[in-house]
Amino acid sequence: MSQAKLFVVDDDDAARALLAEALAKEGYEVEAFSSGQAAVERGRHVLPDVVLTDIRMEQGDGFLVLKEFKRFSPDTSIVLLTAFGSLEGAIEAIKQGAYDYLAKPFKKDDIRLVVQRSLEHCRLVRENARFREDARAREPWSHLVGSSPAMLEVYKLVARVSDGRSTVLIEGESGTGKELIARAVHLNSPRRDKPFIPVNCGALPDHLLESEMFGYEKGAFTGAVGAKAGLFEAANGGTLFLDEIGDLGQALQVKLLRVMQEHEVRRVGSTSSVKVDVRIIAATNRDLAAQVKDGKFRDDLYYRLNVVRIALPSLAERQEDIPMLAHHFLQKYAKQGSHVRGFTPETMILLKRYHWPGNVRELENAVERAVSLSHGPLLLPEDLPEAIRAEPDPSATRKESRGDTDPEALLTLDEVEKRHLSRVLKETRGNKVKAAKILGIDRRTLYRMAERFGLDFGEEGDDK
Repeated sequence: MSQAKLFVVDDDDAARALLAEALAKEGYEVEAFSSGQAAVERGRHVLPDVVLTDIRMEQGDGFLVLKEFKRFSPDTSIVLLTAFGSLEGAIEAIKQGAYDYLAKPFKKDDIRLVVQRSLEHCRLVRENARFREDARAREPWSHLVGSSPAMLEVYKLVARVSDGRSTVLIEGESGTGKELIARAVHLNSPRRDKPFIPVNCGALPDHLLESEMFGYEKGAFTGAVGAKAGLFEAANGGTLFLDEIGDLGQALQVKLLRVMQEHEVRRVGSTSSVKVDVRIIAATNRDLAAQVKDGKFRDDLYYRLNVVRIALPSLAERQEDIPMLAHHFLQKYAKQGSHVRGFTPETMILLKRYHWPGNVRELENAVERAVSLSHGPLLLPEDLPEAIRAEPDPSATRKESRGDTDPEALLTLDEVEKRHLSRVLKETRGNKVKAAKILGIDRRTLYRMAERFGLDFGEEGDDK
């Protein structure tokens, strides 16, 4: 594994030399610069993993270094150092994209910890980028995501059945992606250039569904002012996807069976039939075999549909696919120009721990929500729905009994921001106008920050 590359930038010769020497002893590859401009110029040719830069320098200050590296090397973590430390400065550093902010003099342990955390952040950002590239490299028509053994078996079945004409029955819980599998079968088949038409058999009452599927002649019923071809005719040469087939009424089951046997449809109100060449893919979240035993579903239709059966696993049965799926949905909803680029480790732990009763659809909704709420490059636990954050951690009791602490919780920038906000609220006695003015933000942002950190304005707060 190659050494991590660090830049140290400081116009104080002694401070620069001491810091560079200390980091080199830790095993890092270190380059030192006496000005921000020199570091930026070198960075255009050799990209560092972490830049530790003083803020106040005559030739290119630390904020210039931060701005330039964020422009041409956004994956590089920037740590700002200053002998004129203030919490206001820390807030400004956070806003402009610095990974961390340290006030001089600092202890060796402080700098060691911040470098370790910066490198971990850099690794996470690059890993997230790799996930995005992997997703981008997938064939453009395919939205199937996952590499678990259960999904590999599904892919094999899709590949084997696609070239044929056999009817396919897809079974799985709601939200597992049954329509995606149906589309994959169609798009891998010789029918790919013909229509793929989905029909939700549970969305309409039977009399309306019949006219939609089979079509009707003028005057066949009240409101039939003209003839209309049905979905079977519209899908001729292609694929008709009958979702929630278990909701189909008995009368329609008989008519569907006839179409499948005779390969022709008769419009409502017509005395003649129309030949159709349609491949049927059906899907259900019910146990059709049990419905057959109960007399709720025709056994002859069931056997016609169940030529090739594809059983989709629930998300709980393919937990190893959650990171790949999460990054896939992140790419989908973080549109071009979005600042969102990945997930923190804590967020991914929560996603992997949750039981996902709504399966992949629920995961997609959770990621879409998180992207819309996020204010930073990585999605945080607080961006997730409450149900996911409230999922019990089975290891929490063991961890607490050992007295373990999470090093990621030490000296975080969130804590700096929270402490500063708490101090301002205390000094202004909760006066919202004064607090917002001191922080340089509007009151709406002040409310959001206070809510985020669980702070209140106190009984004496006012708007004067």
